[in-house]
Amino acid sequence: MLSTEHKAIITATVPILEEGGEALTRHFYQSLFRDYPHVKPMFNQANQQDGNQQRALANAVLMYAKNIEKLEKLGPLVGTIVNKHVSLQIQPEHYPIVGAALLKAIREVLGDQVATDAVIEAWGAAYGQLADILIGAEENVYRENEQAEGGWRGARAFKVTAKTVESDEITSFVLTPADGGKVVAHKPGQYIGVLVTVNGAEQRRQYSLSATANGESYRISVKREPGGVVSNFLHDGVQVGDSIDLFPPSGDFVMADSDKPLVLISGGVGITPTLAMLTAALTTDRPVHFIHAARHAGVHAFRDHIDALAAQHPQLQRFYCYELADAGAVQPHATGYINPQQLAAWLPETRDVDAYFLGPTPFMKAIKSHLAELGVPASQTHYEFFGPAEALA
Repeated sequence: MLSTEHKAIITATVPILEEGGEALTRHFYQSLFRDYPHVKPMFNQANQQDGNQQRALANAVLMYAKNIEKLEKLGPLVGTIVNKHVSLQIQPEHYPIVGAALLKAIREVLGDQVATDAVIEAWGAAYGQLADILIGAEENVYRENEQAEGGWRGARAFKVTAKTVESDEITSFVLTPADGGKVVAHKPGQYIGVLVTVNGAEQRRQYSLSATANGESYRISVKREPGGVVSNFLHDGVQVGDSIDLFPPSGDFVMADSDKPLVLISGGVGITPTLAMLTAALTTDRPVHFIHAARHAGVHAFRDHIDALAAQHPQLQRFYCYELADAGAVQPHATGYINPQQLAAWLPETRDVDAYFLGPTPFMKAIKSHLAELGVPASQTHYEFFGPAEALA
């Protein structure tokens, strides 16, 4: 339990975190990987290079400090962290390592004049409180996954039973348990943790599940990223019959039960979780508006699949927007970037909808702004984003 004095000290550090939080978290990761190299595989190094990981952590630390008196105000942040940790199989023994690196970074970045013994003690207590909350919540999820039908704990071997090229950039992999058992049912929108060894080094990644639950297998659809260690390994090195390890499904970007019109908006590989949502929605009479943006026809995955669904289900309307249209290729419904006028024409007449969107950061910033401008209630817009939420403001 944090003392009143501890809370006052944490609150007093908020201005420092607002100004220099990223510098602190950048130093933290450098220290963590240097002093504890065995935890490095749990972090996507691409996110380290572009600063996403540092910004995400800086935002989380800042939100924790700002709400230290009323942790319930953290809202979905804790759940998001728990789901990410579960998908990577973060364990209780990892928390003291992270805590030591964080306190070291605070001391070294802020200096002895600011990071006094009292400040370090307060942040040590605050981190201990947060660690206890996360460890408890994560253990609950681990236990639920283990006890569920088809569930398991830790890594489980899966065989690649199908590999399908979906576009110039995206390839799908169907993964079936090597032990022949069932798999736990996932919710539309969730992702799976993947554990592979590339060039002798362990790597962990998360990929959205691009098909609805069937109790027997999972499907992920992976975009080949330039320089992406794992995505290129999966595209080039993994074939049908090969084995990779998976962690149980996780994630809170899931489609809620509702009878409101459903709007699914995706950009690029952001289409993957919306596919599972779409399939689930089409088992009802719920109107669905499916909107997808791609750079051009060559990188538009699953178009034939969506078109076939639209032909079978009258409640489904689909719209495609390409940044560039090729006269010799299949044509989109619009070209350029989705603007408010275009989006307004593609939304249902009512703005009382449930909207889910996912894609590159600039795309998501635009869609979030457009939906607000068009009158879709903020409480009915849902997205999954890796990084500080302020980046979409």
